[in-house]
Amino acid sequence: MPPHRPIRKLLVANRGEIAVRVLRACADLRITGAVVYSEPDRRGLPVMVADEAYPIGPAPSAQSYLRGEAIVELAVAIGADAVHPGYGFLSERASFAAQCRDAGLVYVGPPAEAIAAMGSKTESRRRMIEAGVPVVPGGREALADLDAARAAADEIGYPVMLKAAAGGGGKGMRRVEGPEDLASAFRAARSEAAASFGDDAVYLEKFLVEPRHVEIQVLADEHGRTVSLGERDCSLQRRHQKVVEEAPSPAVTPELRRRMGEAAVAAARAVGYTNAGTVEFLLDRDGDFYFLEMNTRLQVEHPVTEMVTGLDLVAWQIRIARGEALPEAMERITPHGHAVEVRLYAEDPFRGFAPSPGTIRRLRLPEGPGVRNDCGVADGAEVTVHYDPLLSKLICWGEDRGQALARLGRALGELRVDGIHTTAPLFAALLADPDFRAGRVDIAMLDRKLASGELAPPRTARGAAAAAGAPGAAEAAGGDGTGGDGAAVEADLTVIAAALAHHERAGRRAAAGAIGGSARSRWAAAGRREALRGRR
Repeated sequence: MPPHRPIRKLLVANRGEIAVRVLRACADLRITGAVVYSEPDRRGLPVMVADEAYPIGPAPSAQSYLRGEAIVELAVAIGADAVHPGYGFLSERASFAAQCRDAGLVYVGPPAEAIAAMGSKTESRRRMIEAGVPVVPGGREALADLDAARAAADEIGYPVMLKAAAGGGGKGMRRVEGPEDLASAFRAARSEAAASFGDDAVYLEKFLVEPRHVEIQVLADEHGRTVSLGERDCSLQRRHQKVVEEAPSPAVTPELRRRMGEAAVAAARAVGYTNAGTVEFLLDRDGDFYFLEMNTRLQVEHPVTEMVTGLDLVAWQIRIARGEALPEAMERITPHGHAVEVRLYAEDPFRGFAPSPGTIRRLRLPEGPGVRNDCGVADGAEVTVHYDPLLSKLICWGEDRGQALARLGRALGELRVDGIHTTAPLFAALLADPDFRAGRVDIAMLDRKLASGELAPPRTARGAAAAAGAPGAAEAAGGDGTGGDGAAVEADLTVIAAALAHHERAGRRAAAGAIGGSARSRWAAAGRREALRGRR
């Protein structure tokens, strides 16, 4: 029987929205929540929400949030019982989990050994094959040289995908269409892998044409119970980075959900996994699925699972870490309704996703039935170039996918972010896209549509205000503002003014002899002109 480990104070080794999320779970569990912060984050929302906050260093991550040894020493010094790594930074470093354990701290996450096993793509692939989990056809070991890559590609058959053995997130990945492209792709993948992960090892897999990215959320306690909480569809990606997530997947039947869940549970058990984790699969057009990787941490997109299951995954992470058992009833959970999450980044999606640092002059988050905001910023927050540009996550739930998307549209209309650009206009464009609305997506669809120009900024007055964010334009148009360029709004107002002028002239001609009608036209025209002056 695992020992009960009381957690009275927990240190969050992270920043932004995930730090706020964990601190809120601590408050719900009546645990003192402490957080570290770098110099630029000293006035950030996590510092305001936390019971205690401690400086950890200057802006560069290597001198602040990646200082694992310093964070462990701080946790001990302040009397913390546990450390939660969030996601990113130290969350998938086996050495950090081991440091916490060796210092007598509870690490809110899986054992260091499980992190290490799943952190190596080649080792995790080997273990999955042994556990009977389907894997994409390809080599098990890192490629020794270009000749080994050629031999493996010839055996598997083109197209193939080169992948970094030591990491993920799209780094060190190269698609190879034929033998003539292999040499340059091999050099580029190894170089990027070395720069991103300190390890240039790469391996090779068969490239699946237009698959979906479907992942399974698992929870595992220390009493022998591992459960699947259903799937999330994360197929809408830009350059292998997730942009939109939803649960359940439009492509997954109850029978397929059962089979994928069983495979995910087998994957977790194969490495002695405990706590929350996510097993990622590629799902092809024939309904066959293949193991991609396991994320040994809480996922950014965990809220959609929470919305359709009613569970607090962060609270369960903490409860598992202190030795609690999962209830037997959790094995019978099925999704209720539908949830969609969009990630609001400080980027301009229709200018090449250019970064948009600056000060958030005004922030208005949407509200109402079925709407949730997991936000890490507030009015006056300074968005810097030092960290990931994720500002907030907007999650909408409905009884079915149609209602969830309708609520997302309403929420985007209420959202306002002044001072910087965000990715909100991209989601408005996606809501108008027939393929997205029908659930016809794959992992390359967003890149294809952006490259072809199929997705464009909204051109209505309301949508233009959302895309441009000109001060005052959002209220006039009834929408939100994201950014600082009012050109689109001005263009719309010019068209409206021309149409009104034409309508006024036609009205005067048609009512030349009607005094009453002429008087009413003059009043209406004057009112319209005044309204337009007020909008400028």
